[in-house]
Amino acid sequence: MHNLAPKAHEAGQCAHEQGKFWEMHDRMFEHQDKLAIDDLRAAARELGMDGEKFDACLDGGKFAEHIQAEIAAGQEAGVAGTPAFFINGRLLSGAQPFEEFKEIIDKELASAK
Repeated sequence: MHNLAPKAHEAGQCAHEQGKFWEMHDRMFEHQDKLAIDDLRAAARELGMDGEKFDACLDGGKFAEHIQAEIAAGQEAGVAGTPAFFINGRLLSGAQPFEEFKEIIDKELASAK
């Protein structure tokens, strides 16, 4: 996890409050080099959000505790980064080719018979 990820996560939640989660998600994904707080504020305004409300949410850390709890839960489950997938409780970590998913799913289906 990079040092800008927690605030970017918060920005997504703050955008969600204004019905703009996916717009902010797409913006952050397309501009991964622009995730500093000032960049996130600018993006919120460009996406038509109420800037003052967004800033208050982001600056106040409204979702920080919730996000830290999500990180802790992931770590407790063995997640060390993203992406991470669970297939019937089996962790598949990192970007994986289709064949890796297929192998695990086929094994799980075979053991269920």
